[in-house]
Amino acid sequence: MVNLVKLIVNKRSEPKIKVGHAGTLDPLATGVLLVCTGKMTKQIESLQELGKTYTGTFLIGATTPCFDLEKPEDATFPVAHISDQSILKAVQTFVGSINQVPPSFSAAWVDGKRAYDLARAGQDVELRSRIITIDEFSVSNIQRIDDRITMEFKVRCSKGTYIRSLARDLGLALGSGAYLTSLCRTAIGPYCLEDSISPDQFREMMGVPPARRKVESN
Repeated sequence: MVNLVKLIVNKRSEPKIKVGHAGTLDPLATGVLLVCTGKMTKQIESLQELGKTYTGTFLIGATTPCFDLEKPEDATFPVAHISDQSILKAVQTFVGSINQVPPSFSAAWVDGKRAYDLARAGQDVELRSRIITIDEFSVSNIQRIDDRITMEFKVRCSKGTYIRSLARDLGLALGSGAYLTSLCRTAIGPYCLEDSISPDQFREMMGVPPARRKVESN
């Protein structure tokens, strides 16, 4: 996104305008990403401190190495002992200030390198826990299909919270395993998904033709 914005705005600007972002999204996640230009790049550090809001779905009854769908399942667990009430009770134990260990597939730094680069290269990654704050954690639409449980969630949390780690920890709290199956960041502080624009909308605003789509042949 930074490269896209930089390419478009700097075609019309001299001197060149600085462009930066205020927080990444996981490869499979969707939602709000703040991209700053010009003088607003000086505000990136303060924007990164803003709280985040997420919605998505968890699956209980299995795990993956990265706690989401980027990697295939590596283990399955029983769920027959888990009731809707036990899920709701477990969820509330995560509200407030808690210790959380980031996923090894994350943007956390390890000896000057990103943890996800080490993890994807097959190296063991050990990350220290950090204190994060969850202001709201609610679940809905709990469904049971065979030996799996799925649920929708909403989380309002502080900077540095990993929703994939929250899935892992919820699974452990329920005596099972869990991972994230979908994630959307719906807000960063006052910046909401409803007020955001897509890459194609940005191109249109700037008078740039839409990106060409690759056509796959059979």
